[in-house]
Amino acid sequence: MESEPKELLFGKKNYIYLISGVCMVAFGFLLMSGGSMPSPDVWDESLIYSFRRITLAPIVILIGLFISGMAIFVKK
Repeated sequence: MESEPKELLFGKKNYIYLISGVCMVAFGFLLMSGGSMPSPDVWDESLIYSFRRITLAPIVILIGLFISGMAIFVKK
């Protein structure tokens, strides 16, 4: 009894796009995290509300989600 090789659900290109999209989402979350106040007595808004955390990181995450979605919906 020989079993027939099963065809994968996605093609190689789809898996590459999916992995790159997931990596981009993870990178966006890394951009959003990190950093703490140098002193607990001083509040510095520029550390919390910086361009990197408020604008750049969400854009990178949305691009990663778009790439992952395209990897799922595009045919082989």
